[in-house]
Amino acid sequence: MSVETLFTWTFPLATPFWLLMIFLPGWSWTRRILSSPWVPLLPLIPYFVLAIAHLGELWTAVSRPDLDVLSAFTGSPYGAATIWAHLIAFDLFIARWMYFESREHRIHPLVTGPILALTIFLSPFGLVAFLLVRSVRIRSSHE
Repeated sequence: MSVETLFTWTFPLATPFWLLMIFLPGWSWTRRILSSPWVPLLPLIPYFVLAIAHLGELWTAVSRPDLDVLSAFTGSPYGAATIWAHLIAFDLFIARWMYFESREHRIHPLVTGPILALTIFLSPFGLVAFLLVRSVRIRSSHE
């Protein structure tokens, strides 16, 4: 399988989970499906294929925190695709946590949905936005 194909399929492997969390948060099957801790594994398939094929280069890039080495790795097609798969899987992992936290703390889906959408594109901003909303919600429920 080509690097381009693996890159292209990474996000579509995560998309069904994002759609469930954003558009069907109250559906019983959404909770059932997302309750599996294995959800982020699907978009990690391209990661493992690429990581195993280029383990030497990947290990060099991550075992020595050196900007030039990391830049060289991520500047290659297989390096960029590997990092992309890593990001997609961990963004989904974070979003899954946000989904369950929003349900537990009764944060309305009309608030959580846009934050999850932000998390797809800019996960650090989405995470901070969610943590702020969550903190306000927790504080207000204790008053």
